[in-house]
Amino acid sequence: MPVAARTGVMAGRGLEVTRVGDRWRVTRPWPSQLRPVLHSYAGYWEAAASPYRVRLVPTGRAVVVISLGEPFAGIRRLGDAGPDSRVTGSLVAGLEDGSRVCEHPGGQEAIRLELTPLGAYRLFAVPMGELTNRVVELRDVFGPGSALLVEQLTATADWSARFDLLDTALSARLAQGPRPAPEVSQAWRLLSRAGGAVPVGRIAAEVGWSQGHLVRRFTEQVGLTPKMSARVLRFHRAVGLLTREGLNPTDVTAACGFYDQAHLNREFRALAGTTPGRLATARLAEGALAL
Repeated sequence: MPVAARTGVMAGRGLEVTRVGDRWRVTRPWPSQLRPVLHSYAGYWEAAASPYRVRLVPTGRAVVVISLGEPFAGIRRLGDAGPDSRVTGSLVAGLEDGSRVCEHPGGQEAIRLELTPLGAYRLFAVPMGELTNRVVELRDVFGPGSALLVEQLTATADWSARFDLLDTALSARLAQGPRPAPEVSQAWRLLSRAGGAVPVGRIAAEVGWSQGHLVRRFTEQVGLTPKMSARVLRFHRAVGLLTREGLNPTDVTAACGFYDQAHLNREFRALAGTTPGRLATARLAEGALAL
């Protein structure tokens, strides 16, 4: 559908349409029951269909992509010599401790959600460790009924109606999903608020668990260990300071609690396969670096 027609359909429906690079992005306020589990929730389509290749870097978030157009052509972990993930349509991605390269043939139209780890635990209803560093088909997590949902979303041209359909499906799953342990929720809050700059031993003491018990339960419900989660959260904060705030690497090193700039550089290479300087000048959108 042409952009003019799309925006005409969406006028007055509480939706906001913006252009981000080569994509159009559409959002609306999330329903109250979904707000605690979401970081972002948006539909998008390409302004002009063209192949592209991006690198996804760790964010401390789980991702759902519901494909309404052409799916990704290939998805693989950076440096992995094995075959690309066999994802042919809509997908679910767990938390990552490294970067991933995605290739698309062009013509993408999709709805993309970024979830808190514990929101994903409730919504996916599986131990999050099963999805760590993995990308799987939507049906592998949401079940065979997900095919009908994707079919209905694809057949609906009105974005407001699309969001209504998805809101209903997500809210129903969320109501039936498992509840994370309060101690794990508290541990994640402490880590998140500190940007990863808090010792795991201190977190265990705060929640009243032994460190070993915390690691086991946290990894089950978040997907990464507390220590790796801290590294990812610190990295993600550093990325934001570099790309959104425009801080230089020296200031980022001090602000995020890295030992020195060499430590900062090592973490960027380990988690993103690049340097702080290169990432600062790259175009970054929703955790993706254009390649």
